[in-house]
Amino acid sequence: MKKLLLLLFLGFTIVGFSQNTAIPDSNFEQALIDLGFDTAPINGSVPTANISGVTSLNVSYKNITDLTGIEDFTALATLRCYDNQLTSLDVSNNTALNSLFCFDNQLTSLDVSNNTGLINLSCEFNQLISLDVSNNTALNYLNCRSNQLTSLDVSNNTALNYLNCRSNQLTSLDVSNNTALNYLNCRSNQLTSLDV
Repeated sequence: MKKLLLLLFLGFTIVGFSQNTAIPDSNFEQALIDLGFDTAPINGSVPTANISGVTSLNVSYKNITDLTGIEDFTALATLRCYDNQLTSLDVSNNTALNSLFCFDNQLTSLDVSNNTGLINLSCEFNQLISLDVSNNTALNYLNCRSNQLTSLDVSNNTALNYLNCRSNQLTSLDVSNNTALNYLNCRSNQLTSLDV
């Protein structure tokens, strides 16, 4: 009897401590099923233990509108979520992130202020009206072309090697601190002068 009670207690304890991450977008969950991080059928959640150690994730071309749940991918270093239908993306919990490829979506804002180890950021072909990369001092590659940016401050990005900010609405651009810069494309803006 004592053994039976102990087994029941352990069983309830294990079940009680298993956690799930909500995945409200069925296309996102299907992508996770296809990648082996979840099992069918689609039920709106994935076991958190299955995703918390994932370091690289590619969910591009999946018609995803909501990436809620990405916050529990806490070990994520590389995220590819381009060519979807995202209007927002919260990567504030993904502090290990060093590469983010979220181009060809419908993003109106992108907060990467917590991603201080970010090296590569590709967010072109969205609808961003602002982009703050002041905390991303390790940033080496930045492609933010074809958005609606009116300003871009890269003064803290002294490691920047590649910058493509063409086809925005920039009226000024200061690259005086970017001494490592090898590639700069800033055409199709509203610049009246540029000091390189």
